[in-house]
Amino acid sequence: MAHGSTQQAGYENWRSASLGLLAFLTLLPVTLPVPVLRDLVQTRFDVSEFLASLFMSINMVGAVVAGPLAGAFADRTGRRKALIAPALLLDGALLYGLSLPVSFEVFMGLRFLEGCTHITALSLLLSIASHSQPEAKRGRAMGIVGAGLTLGVAVGAPIGGFLGQEDPLVPLRAGSAVVVVAAILAQSVLRDVGGANRRAGLGFIVQAIKHNRLIAAPLAFAFADRFTVGFFTTTFSLYLSRVHGFEPAQIGVSIAALMLPFALLSYPFGRLAERTSRAAMMCGGSLVYGLGVMSLAWWPPDAIPFGMAGLGVAAALMFVPSLVMTTDCAPEEIRTTALGAFNAAGSLGFIVGPITGGLVSQMVAARSDWESGYRAAFTVAGFSELLCVAIALPFLLRLVRSGRTT
Repeated sequence: MAHGSTQQAGYENWRSASLGLLAFLTLLPVTLPVPVLRDLVQTRFDVSEFLASLFMSINMVGAVVAGPLAGAFADRTGRRKALIAPALLLDGALLYGLSLPVSFEVFMGLRFLEGCTHITALSLLLSIASHSQPEAKRGRAMGIVGAGLTLGVAVGAPIGGFLGQEDPLVPLRAGSAVVVVAAILAQSVLRDVGGANRRAGLGFIVQAIKHNRLIAAPLAFAFADRFTVGFFTTTFSLYLSRVHGFEPAQIGVSIAALMLPFALLSYPFGRLAERTSRAAMMCGGSLVYGLGVMSLAWWPPDAIPFGMAGLGVAAALMFVPSLVMTTDCAPEEIRTTALGAFNAAGSLGFIVGPITGGLVSQMVAARSDWESGYRAAFTVAGFSELLCVAIALPFLLRLVRSGRTT
C-alpha cells in the first residue's frame, strides 16, 4: 500500500505536459484525411456520398467494441502503460495499410481495425491522466489531455488539406508516421499511477457498473457531442465543397476555426471545472453549441470562420467537465472501464453522426436541392444537443444532490 501511496503523489509538471503532447500526436491523424475525403474515398473507389461518409464511421464501430473491453482489461490486470505503445504501433501500421492499393472491402476492414487500436491507446491514456494528479487537481489534468486531443484534431485538418493537395494518400502515410512517434514517446515518458496495483476482478467490474448507472449521464453528452462532430468531419466537409466551392485547404482552415478555440480553452475550462458546477458547464455549453449548429447552414461563407470559432468556445465549455464527471462517477477500480465506455459512447455518436448527416442531406436534396439537404442535416445535429440536455438534466441533478459531482 505504501507503494500505491507514492504513486498517488502524481506526475511532475513536465510529465503532465507529456500527456498533452501524447494526446495531440494520437489525435492528429484523425482529421488529416477529412479535407481530402471526396478524393480519398468517393473518387478513388467510385462509391456514393453515403459510403464516403461511412469511412469516417466504420473505425468507430471498432472503437465501440474495443473501448470498454480495453478499459476492463486494464482494470483487471493493472496494465496501462504496457499496452499503449503496442496499440499505437499497430494503429500506425493500419493507417499505412489504408494507403495501399486494396479493394474497397479490404480498405473498410482495415479502417475498422484501426479504430480498435486507436481507441485502446486513447482510453488507456485518459485513464493514466485521470490518475496522474490528486482528485482536487483532476480538472486540470483532464484539461491538459483535452487540449491535446482537440489541438490534434484542429491542426490535422489544415495540415491534411495542405498535404493532400496533390495526392490524397499522403495524409494517411503522414498519420502513420505520427502515431509511430507517439508510440516511442509513450514508452519513454509514461508511468502507471494511482490504481495500477488495484486489480479488479471481472465480477467486481460488472457489479460496480450496475451500482453506478448514473454514469450514463456524462456518457450521453459524450454521445451527443461526437454525434455532431461526425457531421463536421463528413457532412460539413462535403457541404463546403459542394455548396460554397471551398478547396481542401479552405475546408481544413474552417474546421481548425472550430477546433483551435476548443483546444486553447480546454485547460482553463478544466481548471474552472474544479471550482464550479460541472453540470452547469455541460448543459450551458451544450445549449449554445446546439443552437449554433442548427443555424450553421444559413451562415454566409465569409462568416463561417467566426461562427465556427464561437462553436469551439461552447464545445470546450462542455467537453472537459464531461470527462471529469465520468471520473467522478466511477470508483477508482473501474475508472479505466468507465473512460473506455466514455470513448465508446462518443464513438457510437461518431458512427451515427456521419451516417445521419449523409442520409438526411441526400434524402432532402433528392426532393429539393443540396443546400436544403445540408440545412436539414445540421438542424438535426444541433437539435440532438438540446435533446441531450433535456433528457440528461434530471440524472445530472441526482448526481449533484448525492455529492458525487458538482
